[in-house]
Amino acid sequence: MSVFSRRAATASVESPEFVGMAGRESAIIGDSMAGATDAPLGSGEPALRVQRASVEIGGTRILDDVSFDAAPGEVVALIGPNGAGKSTLLSVVTGDQAVTTGAVEIAGRPLADWSLRELGRRRAVLQQQNGVFFPFTVREVVAMGRAPWQGTPRDADDDRVVEESIALTETTRFRDRPLPSLSGGERARASLARILAQETGILLLDEPTAALDLRHQEDVLRIARDRARAGDCVVVVLHDLSLAAAYADRIVLISAGRVVADGAPDAVLTPALLGSVYEVEVEVIRHPVTGTAIVLPRRATEPAIESPKHAATTAAIPSESGESMCVSTLEETP
Repeated sequence: MSVFSRRAATASVESPEFVGMAGRESAIIGDSMAGATDAPLGSGEPALRVQRASVEIGGTRILDDVSFDAAPGEVVALIGPNGAGKSTLLSVVTGDQAVTTGAVEIAGRPLADWSLRELGRRRAVLQQQNGVFFPFTVREVVAMGRAPWQGTPRDADDDRVVEESIALTETTRFRDRPLPSLSGGERARASLARILAQETGILLLDEPTAALDLRHQEDVLRIARDRARAGDCVVVVLHDLSLAAAYADRIVLISAGRVVADGAPDAVLTPALLGSVYEVEVEVIRHPVTGTAIVLPRRATEPAIESPKHAATTAAIPSESGESMCVSTLEETP
């Protein structure tokens, strides 16, 4: 019996706490399977498609006639202001939010026609927040990603896949700690390891970089980029427009529940369009090495520190990898 099976047996998989922690894929052990569903997508076939989807909640229209698709081998970033409908659109694709009108397809098949177990083998979901109320260790949480493959020949790979996912997300150091004891960034990396262990062809990521430091933000999106190169489809909600420009093949800009632009980063990330949607003037400059867009708000205020009395000093401190790095500080001079 796998780690997941042993520990899951001690908690009700119907409880909201358990589902919130491990995601929908961990609550499908008893779901019936109507045949193998992990066959690769056909050539040129979208991995997922949303057609004219609208969502009304409490009389308020959250999404309004939204259409978009995403293909294997592609990273699609969903961007837009707070409350624009990005997370709602992602939840429509995952099946967690029903559409009022419109249609959603996974691999050319209506979303409603897939069982939970089948969906668990097609797409993995990294939610924006996961409530954690059980003291599962990081390794046990990562092993939950293997739930859709229980009872199939692929469950023989469970231990290998779990260990590879832990190594890839750099969670080895705290693999045996209970998830509730970790920082927000550490929990985010453990959750990413879980969905990588799920081994699906579609990754749906809701603000995966929100709790992460600078290096781990880059690491997460490099992983997403690598998965796309390997043929997977990645849809990611991002607030950092410069990260979207650096790692996405396409950007879908959403405002007030509608898609206002869908295209290559350079076509979407223009000062005029972003200024109109975000209601702030921005500058778009080029990264000096990669040439990708960097989006900066136009600021009229002076810097907070402009005194010649402050001189920079540096100190060597160990990094998480064990190597030393220099850190600059400000020191007042006479």
